[in-house]
Amino acid sequence: MNITIIGTGYVGLVTGACLAELGNNVFCLDVDQSKIDILNSGGIPIHEPGLEDVVARNRAAGRLTFSTDVAASVAHGEIQFIAVGTPPDEDGSADLQYVLAAARNIGKHMTGFKVVVDKSTVPVGTAARVSAAIAAELQQRGEQGAGFSVVSNPEFLKEGAAVEDFMRPDRIVIGHDDTPEGQRAYDLMKKLYAPFNRNHERTYWMDVRSAEFTKYAANAMLATRISFMNELANLADKVGADIEAVRHGIGSDPRIGHSFLYAGCGYGGSCFPKDVQALERTARDYDQELLILRAVEQVNNYQKHVLGNKVVARFGEELKGRHFAVWGLAFKPNTDDMREASSRVLLAELIKRGATVAVYDPVAMKEAKRVLQLDFAGQDEALARIRFSESPMDAVQDADALVIVTEWKAFRSPDFEQLKRKLKTPVIFDGRNLFEPRVMADAGVEYHGIGRSILTRG
Repeated sequence: MNITIIGTGYVGLVTGACLAELGNNVFCLDVDQSKIDILNSGGIPIHEPGLEDVVARNRAAGRLTFSTDVAASVAHGEIQFIAVGTPPDEDGSADLQYVLAAARNIGKHMTGFKVVVDKSTVPVGTAARVSAAIAAELQQRGEQGAGFSVVSNPEFLKEGAAVEDFMRPDRIVIGHDDTPEGQRAYDLMKKLYAPFNRNHERTYWMDVRSAEFTKYAANAMLATRISFMNELANLADKVGADIEAVRHGIGSDPRIGHSFLYAGCGYGGSCFPKDVQALERTARDYDQELLILRAVEQVNNYQKHVLGNKVVARFGEELKGRHFAVWGLAFKPNTDDMREASSRVLLAELIKRGATVAVYDPVAMKEAKRVLQLDFAGQDEALARIRFSESPMDAVQDADALVIVTEWKAFRSPDFEQLKRKLKTPVIFDGRNLFEPRVMADAGVEYHGIGRSILTRG
């Protein structure tokens, strides 16, 4: 099949490359010439394990094309995926300007039937706005014979495992309407996703609005589980319980399960923070308050300060003259994504209090430099107090303490004897509970986890 992907960001690039891997002819459009140049030269503008190989293989086979040519992109695909960004607006709602611009471009250039797929995460009712934008362009052109149907097909990709998630999906959600055009769209989408349904049916068909809602509901539920455990972890620190024991105890209940029950220093990334806010905004548009989600967001905002609070509790309010090492900058492992990362909150707190910091991340160093320059814009002296280290052990040299923010596998089994020799004081603040407190105590390390204070006290 001939497929067009509008947008070569995280979702668009993974979707396009994986659909090409299945034998489709995929045309990826982006208005950013520099991004297209990177892709056409064999590079990848994002870090995602396995993606570079998939892109290279399908470019070489002629199944994957990258271009800024809008007219060519519309002409190419019988199915047009809109996979552009929907950043949060000032009021928390999703900014649909790029989605609607893509829709208008389709309307300006289409000459035959198109299935227009909203792949971007969009609020309920967006399909209707996309349909109206296309119809307005067709009417302005006086185009009578170009029918279309707008479909909702939200993505459920985890950064760091997106290629695997796409190629082995646990579910495919598709929303379509029951018009003749909608039936035609159903047939084409069923054909497109047939390779995923050979062993068993993974596709959930529903109306468009329900599909749009499903994406937000899924992310809101996952964010809720994270904030729930983080709030309990903070209480566990007060009452002297071990949150890891609690996690095992409640996760063994099949009604609860173990996924997304890990206490930590808050969630980040491009999805959970934005989608929780957008769903809250949608509710307010309908005169409803989502009290649970408001609390989820509040807990997460607080949780990003927990590591800084622990450092202050241990070393005092004034940190001038103190030096800290930070392992992990990306919001999660296996990505270089710094959006809403907890490390940014921690660094701002440490620098504000006068500390110097040495940081290390296996993948996100380049992106972190760019983002932190924005965070500390106009504060050259503050930015100068952040040193980007060559290795984890280089970062901890002469540090008063180590703070772990991201749970990279490379951090899970360090040489603790070497670590102790390099640190001024053997203190670790573990924002992801990578280590066992009793093991740390036996190793002579002062250990501060999240919700594990009972074991720290011995």
